[in-house]
Amino acid sequence: MKKYIITAVFALFSVISISAQSKSDAQVSKLYQNYIAIKSALASDDADKASKAASEFIKTASAIDYKMVSEGNLNILRKDATLISDARTITAQRETFYNLSDNMIALTKEFKLSEKPIFVQYCPMADGSWLSDEKQIVNPYYGSSMLSCGTVKSEIK
Repeated sequence: MKKYIITAVFALFSVISISAQSKSDAQVSKLYQNYIAIKSALASDDADKASKAASEFIKTASAIDYKMVSEGNLNILRKDATLISDARTITAQRETFYNLSDNMIALTKEFKLSEKPIFVQYCPMADGSWLSDEKQIVNPYYGSSMLSCGTVKSEIK
């Protein structure tokens, strides 16, 4: 009887753990979607939209459990997003987007952020990488002036 109780308790903890893991993955996936919104706003040369998307990114990052993503990593992501949110020029936002992108690329390698492939893209003119949910190049560093500058460097599945 004791053996069955112990087995039942372990099974219950496993279900709770898997449930918590799914919720955390969902939070980190939402962070990725917020990142994509920032990237899209920068690609369309819209500083106001980028600022609002960065504010949403900060809210999402603040809701993620430190057990899932370390406090230090979340603080770095929030700092970059805050700089983008507070910047009033698209040039300043794009400068900080380099760091945000590098940190999100690292996070993408640790977590499954999307059911669909995630593309790591690179612009040699900007010497910067970014994440995209589509293969087509939509450059956030130059926007309309060089929208298609770049290549797909890798694909994360």
